[in-house]
Amino acid sequence: MKGKKGMVLAVLLAVFLSGAFAQAAEPIKVGAILSVTGPASFLGGPEARTLEMLVAETNKKGGVMGRQVQLIIKDSGASPEKAFSFAKQLIDEEKVFAIIGPSTSGETMKIKAVAEAGKTILLSCAAAEAIVNPVAKWVFKTPQKDSDAVIKIFQQMKKMKISRIGVLSGNDGFGNAGKGQIEKLAPEHGITIAANEVYDAKASDLTAEVTKIKAANVQALINWSVVPAQAIVIKNARQIGLTIPIFQSHGFGNIKYVDAAGAAAEGVMFPAGRLLVADVLPKGHPQKQLLLDYKKNYMSFCSGEECSTFGGHAYDAYTILIKAIQNAKSTDKEAVRTAIENLKGFVGTGGIFNFSPTDHNGLNVDAFEMLTVKNGKFAIL
Repeated sequence: MKGKKGMVLAVLLAVFLSGAFAQAAEPIKVGAILSVTGPASFLGGPEARTLEMLVAETNKKGGVMGRQVQLIIKDSGASPEKAFSFAKQLIDEEKVFAIIGPSTSGETMKIKAVAEAGKTILLSCAAAEAIVNPVAKWVFKTPQKDSDAVIKIFQQMKKMKISRIGVLSGNDGFGNAGKGQIEKLAPEHGITIAANEVYDAKASDLTAEVTKIKAANVQALINWSVVPAQAIVIKNARQIGLTIPIFQSHGFGNIKYVDAAGAAAEGVMFPAGRLLVADVLPKGHPQKQLLLDYKKNYMSFCSGEECSTFGGHAYDAYTILIKAIQNAKSTDKEAVRTAIENLKGFVGTGGIFNFSPTDHNGLNVDAFEMLTVKNGKFAIL
């Protein structure tokens, strides 16, 4: 009798252990909503490829917390409506642990409430400050803040004794957010906005808009956009003989925009993270080795394609998530969310992150370098 009881207990124990092992071995599902195609593919394409590379590396090393990572990418095509639908699907149906993205600010603002309601970590790859200001419990972002980008530009303008400017901005979420920060911060930096025009982010000719800037007799132009139209602004401005300095936002950090603008891009200035100039950073810079490794690995993974600032935003989002899981020693969502919120001194492509309960971006103006286009390449100004 005792033998039969022992056999039953052994079978039950084996079943329990096999079930526990199966549960432990379940993958960690990470969703990603990215503009892989469409007008913001310059953003979403590098982000998607970066995530694919990183997940492959993680799984090759045995995963995280003994579990493989399953990446589920949804291509939003930069549509806030699609992003909203995908966010619901990823949370309600796929039961993802976290979402990386979206690529654009308008999409991210559309799904903030979805992430909050679903108590799902959202690590946005978009830049608008409104994404994290005011703070939402489950929402973080990795690109540097709009306000810090504007301040960096105004600091450079002060060095160049520029005080009267024209502003052009796209009519998308990123453009609207940047326009608001420029208008808000200009007075305290001694800047007068003499012309302020908004253009269609899908426009193919912006001659009328740059002509208005030229007529305002300004000393410089800020063009705030993250879509291909920003290259059209530069080309049209030079075509009408506008020779003043042109400043771009941190949304200019893809060499494809330079290629699209051609010779007209020469001398354009913009704030950006240090990924684009990693090779010339001083020896011992805390970001240098990470940036060089990412560039090398990305080019190898993507058959020679140059990496961009935007892929870097996805790199930071993913590595922050993995580091938080490791720090929390858990895959409990609340524990990992708290670990992100308390992450300090984390070296990423966009800067050195120091999150807090009141700062879900973790970067400041020092995360930026002022760059310029020189001989068709990016260089430190």
